Amino acid sequence: MNRAVRSVDDVLDLLDGLFRPEADRWTDRAADWWDGFYADRASGRPFFVDKPDENLVARLDGGLLPPGARVLDLGCGAGRNAVHLASLGFEVDAVDLSATALDWARERAEAAGVAPRFHHGNIFSTELPLSQYDLVYDSGCLHHLPPHRRISYLALLERVLAPGGHFGLTCFAAGEMGSELPDAALYRNGRLDGGLAFTPDELRWIFAGFAELEIRPMVPQEPASPLFGLSVLLTALFRRPLADRGMRAPRPGRKEGGQGRGPVGRSAGRQR
Repeated sequence: MNRAVRSVDDVLDLLDGLFRPEADRWTDRAADWWDGFYADRASGRPFFVDKPDENLVARLDGGLLPPGARVLDLGCGAGRNAVHLASLGFEVDAVDLSATALDWARERAEAAGVAPRFHHGNIFSTELPLSQYDLVYDSGCLHHLPPHRRISYLALLERVLAPGGHFGLTCFAAGEMGSELPDAALYRNGRLDGGLAFTPDELRWIFAGFAELEIRPMVPQEPASPLFGLSVLLTALFRRPLADRGMRAPRPGRKEGGQGRGPVGRSAGRQR
């Protein structure tokens, strides 16, 4: 069949296919790559440590969430943040594309005596037990998504983040780590070069439908610290308004006016 596009989801899937297969880190086809990545626990990769992000801990210690709050961890990896959140009494769902990473996460949760719910699959299509969450947290997922999947990402947030809820993330910081090529160049090259770097202004633009609470570099941590922190990462915290007009990013140089519709492509994407 020569004609395969009749919906936004079809367009997003088509754009997925413009990247080289070996560059895929976000569709279901990438699960084997991530399994291999997490299989070598002794590799010394910095974020394999069993420590929560320093920015997440700082905000939680400051009273970000009420007791018993509902939290969704996107691209949870080996579960270091999910386990910490569960240890504080929050109701936690955590999603990752790698079954190997989730096996490790369950071991850590059992050792800590907590029981976050771990879900194997991509963040865009995995069925979750709760309809909305008070906090959606992403430590290292966004920067592995190609540009068109930001549409899917915003649609996911619109669907699962409760009005007034918080959204936090860490990602590669421009000037420190990750590709700084323009979005269009990524499609010409057919790869993401290990992940995309973002500036604070780029995050503000992408998440323009949210109230910005903080954007700052992650504070690096010493090896003896109980927290995780690398200077190559950028951290951000946003709040969803109680009543908003959708989370679609405005076009550069264009005033928003009465734009009230949310993003399209509700369940089209596939995670890291």
